[in-house]
This record gives sequence, structure tokens and C-alpha cells, in this order.
Amino acid sequence: MSKLKTAVLISGSGTNLQALIDACKNPDFPAQITLVLSNKKDAYGLQRAKDAGIDTIVINHKDFSSREEFDAQMDKAILDSGAEFVCMAGFMRLLSGWFTKKWQGKLINIHPSLLPSFKGINAQKQALEYGVKIAGCTTHFVTEEMDAGPIIKQATVNIENSDTVETLTAKILEKEHQIYPESLRLIAEGKASF
Repeated sequence: MSKLKTAVLISGSGTNLQALIDACKNPDFPAQITLVLSNKKDAYGLQRAKDAGIDTIVINHKDFSSREEFDAQMDKAILDSGAEFVCMAGFMRLLSGWFTKKWQGKLINIHPSLLPSFKGINAQKQALEYGVKIAGCTTHFVTEEMDAGPIIKQATVNIENSDTVETLTAKILEKEHQIYPESLRLIAEGKASF
């Protein structure tokens, strides 16, 4: 079985990366991770990748004078790894227009809200402040407009009156770890596309 060669972009602890790594360990899973790329050298996700025997690279966005230059270096690293698909997993950088257009249909993200509600940062805080009773997470194809691409999968969690940003984040993260590998599988099997 030919597996979809995938690069994962991270900036932090890499719990969604771990969910993808764990899924890829299953011989029947139709994707494999060829590269984990971080814009932060101290991202714990890099250790997760090394522990799994996956190549890693750090490209510090601060070393570049523009987003375009940084994205060009990322693009080169992704292509050099043989990856034909990209998952953003807690990658805290906005991508340039040319990068999202080049990878359109081959670039997905996970977001901790039920898009199109609560785009951008602090989605859990936004949900609590708005007073919604149901929150969740969304996997979606990445487009030039932030958190606006076609939706692949969503999962919901109930918000209790006692929930805080931290407790809601933990509940949503549990669902993220389920739907991200499921979304990658759907795409790799040709059952979801842009």
C-alpha cells in the first residue's frame, strides 16, 4: 500500500502530532510522517518526533526578514523530505498567500472551535465569553483566509457552567486527538478532498 507522505508543522508540545504518530504506527494507516518541522527549537513535539524516528528540522521564523522568505525555506524543507501533504498541528504562524495557494488541497489544520465560529486565537475563551453550550474542534483545509477553508470533520463537547478555559481546552484536545488522524485517513484514502 502506498502511503501518503506527510510533513507536520508544529510550534509547541505536539500532542496532536503524537496522535498522528500513533495512528501512523498502525500498518493499515494510509499515511506516514516524513518530517516534523518546527519554528521553535524548544518545541517538545521535536522530541516526540525523534522518539518515533522521524526526521525533524527547526526553521526559526525570526531568522528571516519576511513571512515569504520563511515560508520559502519551509516549502523547500517539506519538498526535500518527499512529503506530498502537510498537517499543521499547533503551528502558530500565519502562512503567506503563495504558500497556501501552492499547497491548496494538500494542507490541513485543526482548530479548537466549531468553525466558522470563534476563529483565530483564544477560541476556547471566546466560546466561554459568548456563553455557548457546545464547543468543539474542526479539521479543515487551509486557505489564504484564516480558519476559513472547507471543513473535513468536527467533534463537539458540552460546556458546563463550571468550565474554565483550561478545562474546556482539555476536553476539546481529547476530541482533536480523535478527529485529526481520522481526517488524515479520509484524505489519504481519497474520501475527503478540497
